[in-house]
Amino acid sequence: MNGLETIRVAVSGANGRMGREVCRTVLEEPGLELVGAFDLSGQGRDAGILVGKDEAKVGLAPLNKDNLEQSKAQVLVDFSTPMAVMENIHLALDCGVRPVVGTTGITQVDLESIRKKLDQQGLGAVIAPNFALGAVLMMKFAAIASRYLPQAEVIEMHHDKKVDAPSGTALKTAEMIAAERTEKPGAREDLFKLAGVRGGVQDDVHIHSVRLNGLIAHQMVIFGGLGQTLTIRHDSYDRTSFMPGVVLAVKHVVENPGLVYGLENLIEF
Repeated sequence: MNGLETIRVAVSGANGRMGREVCRTVLEEPGLELVGAFDLSGQGRDAGILVGKDEAKVGLAPLNKDNLEQSKAQVLVDFSTPMAVMENIHLALDCGVRPVVGTTGITQVDLESIRKKLDQQGLGAVIAPNFALGAVLMMKFAAIASRYLPQAEVIEMHHDKKVDAPSGTALKTAEMIAAERTEKPGAREDLFKLAGVRGGVQDDVHIHSVRLNGLIAHQMVIFGGLGQTLTIRHDSYDRTSFMPGVVLAVKHVVENPGLVYGLENLIEF
């Protein structure tokens, strides 16, 4: 694709908080064109008016094969729900549209099915637990720290409307820590007086989830060592923090086939 060509983008979950921010970003970003806005709520509303901008002449509509094909989108950015995301991804691929997905709840089995379909169709997809560049750096730094401090616990904190726990970012962080550890933390025999008091465990990393009004997206990884601790923390105070990563993924996916899982794969370290 010529770098001067406009990329046609549709948004799934367009009436949600993240979806609205994506619509606003696509309308403002040079080289991107908003051609579809899909959601079960707010149908008929103009996507530009919805986000406080001029009329975009793109009305909210349900996501289905006919509407997606009529939009002529090249990329579908999905910030919908864990319950709908896999159906949305397969619908996009069936229509020859490349998915960029920030919705969490996708399993390793799901990733393999997506990878197989991408290979068959020669399309690309980017699936990222977190699109904030600072969060990607936090995960990378945590992976490096785990080489030297194998004891680690993750505390992730999100707004009270987030339905899944733990977050995809926390699970990805645990995965990256486990991949870089040179030794496992020592086994313990604990007496837990309250079920779940130590959180969940992924790859020998305890993960604690907090859901409270007033939060957006926050995570800290605490490492323990001999006579010391190390805390690596990232905070998203506004959903605009995710938008540079979304734009990066959209521009990547139109040029590159195959699955990219995790935004760290698009950043040079």
